[in-house]
Amino acid sequence: MGHHVVTEVVAESLERIGWSTEVLDCMAMLGPMRARAGDWVFRRASAIPTLYDALHFAHFRPASRLARAMDQAATDRLVPALRAHLEDAPAEVIVSAFATGASAIAKLASTNGAPWPATVALCTDVCPHSMWVQDGLRLFLVTSPAAAAGVRRYSPRAPIAVVPAPVRTGFHEAPSQAEARKRLGIGPEASCVLVMGGGWGLGPLAEMAEMVAARGVTVLAVAGHNARMASALAAVARRQPRVVPFGLTDQVPTLMAAADLVLTTPGATTCSEARVVGRPLMLLDVMPGHGRDNVQHELELGEADVCDPHPGRLVQCVLSALERAAPVAERRPAPERFGTAFGDALAMVGILPGLSRLHAAPRGRVRRDASARTPDPQEVR
Repeated sequence: MGHHVVTEVVAESLERIGWSTEVLDCMAMLGPMRARAGDWVFRRASAIPTLYDALHFAHFRPASRLARAMDQAATDRLVPALRAHLEDAPAEVIVSAFATGASAIAKLASTNGAPWPATVALCTDVCPHSMWVQDGLRLFLVTSPAAAAGVRRYSPRAPIAVVPAPVRTGFHEAPSQAEARKRLGIGPEASCVLVMGGGWGLGPLAEMAEMVAARGVTVLAVAGHNARMASALAAVARRQPRVVPFGLTDQVPTLMAAADLVLTTPGATTCSEARVVGRPLMLLDVMPGHGRDNVQHELELGEADVCDPHPGRLVQCVLSALERAAPVAERRPAPERFGTAFGDALAMVGILPGLSRLHAAPRGRVRRDASARTPDPQEVR
């Protein structure tokens, strides 16, 4: 879901200034059988921490032969599908928010003889792995200097721009805590925690919700696409009235606004959304691989703590975080938005020249690497 959210923000940013957009699903373009197989493999691997950690740290990160073979197997199918689609529906810019997509559009641009659309990769993880960084990409967009350094690991002279995290408009315009609680029927003085596990509903959400609610805390619990977890949360809510369950919902900005604390897995998208709304994070360390990288990054940013699913420690961590949480400010400073920096970055490397002047917000949102030279028209460092 995080990748879908990023493409939604990119599309919205372009459409606001009059560009038409289309979103393609890389997994779907592999074909039904391969898409299901890829989804199953990723879910199974991520559910076995030692396996996924081994893939991420020993193969994806150092670009091992296995990682290159996996990438080749996917792009051999995806590149022809993309080429055929773009012949029927030409585009001027291709932005990929998914590692396999980034690899595919880079190979497509490198092997195509005719003039080709400008290619951009947008990675919100703090440590892009090797499949993200490919020759043939015109621009890398990342959300931190650490991620920029991660790109340079594989391509020391890569064109890079550091931009604010892509966060949907609804989070920038979230209601006050008082208004959100009024909508949800939560008392103004209640302690309230939002429990999430990403779009897949990862982690022991039902157990966590019940344990925390038993200590007198109102728990808003979101199962996402996970139907089994939605059923488990509904069963918990029947036993424990302080648990308010949700399945896949578009009310997350309101739920975050109502909460005093967001307990979630370390997905970059969810963490950025909580920061825009102004809520501290309790990160559940259950996502291996890039999830472990993201935990460390979020802790360094501040307003975040980490816990594991051990019942006793988890409850104590949550209660301690609630005690230390500062009162929610009803007037938050306007956070940086992605759209302006996105347009500026494209303009700085000659993609869609003049695009950023069409944005209403002020310029100057793109941060460059501290080691930057004065860029030529084709380079942002």
